[in-house]
Amino acid sequence: SLLFAEPELLLELESYSNRQHEPETVTLDDNYEEWLELNERKEPPDITAQDIAWILFTSGSTGRPKGALLSHGAFLAGLNSAAVARPVLPSDKYLYPFPLFHVAAHNVLLQHREGACVVLMRSFDATETLEACRNPGITTMSLAPTMIGMLLDHPRFQPRDLNQVRTIGYGASAMPESLLRQLLTQTDVGLCQSYGMTELCGSVAFLTVEDHKAAAERPGLLKSVGMPLPTAEVSIVNECGEPCRANEPGEIIVRAAQCMSGYWRDSKASEDALRGGWLHTGDIGYLDAEGYLYIVDRKKDMIISGGENIASREVEEALRAHSAVKDCAVIGVADPRWGETVCAVVILYPDANIDSEALSRHCRELLAGYKTPRHWQYADTLPLNASGKIDKPRLREQFSQG
Repeated sequence: SLLFAEPELLLELESYSNRQHEPETVTLDDNYEEWLELNERKEPPDITAQDIAWILFTSGSTGRPKGALLSHGAFLAGLNSAAVARPVLPSDKYLYPFPLFHVAAHNVLLQHREGACVVLMRSFDATETLEACRNPGITTMSLAPTMIGMLLDHPRFQPRDLNQVRTIGYGASAMPESLLRQLLTQTDVGLCQSYGMTELCGSVAFLTVEDHKAAAERPGLLKSVGMPLPTAEVSIVNECGEPCRANEPGEIIVRAAQCMSGYWRDSKASEDALRGGWLHTGDIGYLDAEGYLYIVDRKKDMIISGGENIASREVEEALRAHSAVKDCAVIGVADPRWGETVCAVVILYPDANIDSEALSRHCRELLAGYKTPRHWQYADTLPLNASGKIDKPRLREQFSQG
């Protein structure tokens, strides 16, 4: 019934002419002050923890975006989880480069709850981020791995640019180990990785700043997304729904107060995702003997070739280990004999002098033969969705016909 928006975005709504009820609109730089004067503050209605606070849409990285229904109780539980792993100081200046329709926006309200300053960016820009770190004195920020790569590759980047930054939180997709090593060896920035999703109103597992420091002696920790918080139950189950053993991959399922209530206007998807009282994440991972969580791949990103499961993430990590590979994405493409075969879409460094045969040899040294890409595509950029993740559905559509 009430819409706050920038004037240019209101033009987008004119195409929706079939609405039964026209909402009252308030533009943030036009009639907002006038609207405030004309409308007295009113006591909010009685709200329960079960009432819906947000409808946030998933990124659509595995298909059509769905609206996750997040209650007031789930929202507050998500804030409390983040506060445990990434404490906020009232003196902090937090840089937020994601869209405000991304679940990471709960971090903005966490800063406000603690009295900290937030610097919003209309979209991520490496040059603007470096300027913000130098001038306003940014102390914390959240970045996707692709954003970190763009920052470190910037021609004017110097490690001292991050001298005032206390913590960088990262997540949303796989982080190349080379980027992690560069940050850990060249800067004093504290790093914190998180595992979560829109349906969890944030994250339920964190690889903390202390964990990243411990990785100097335990490098394997950098492959983990961290330890699940005590406020969340995280389990790994097989195709039959039975618990997996330590180090045995299966689907990650979660039970926590911060779980969504369901999907907006999609009862079938809601029942499937929340069956048995657990959120079925669609991620394949495992818990080690100490309880650290590791991600193998998205369930829908797994490639099945000749009956064998191939984790696209494992192949991507092997490719990124080559000095000529700047970035890559691995997808499955249809094959009449094997069902699917592995296709690698690769971005090479400008001065790289390498061909597909050499990259295949490199992969065979690190992977089983059936996991080595059969098809090679080269690109200058990879398509990203609004959340900063590589848009694999778009890549599959682009290369599905070979």
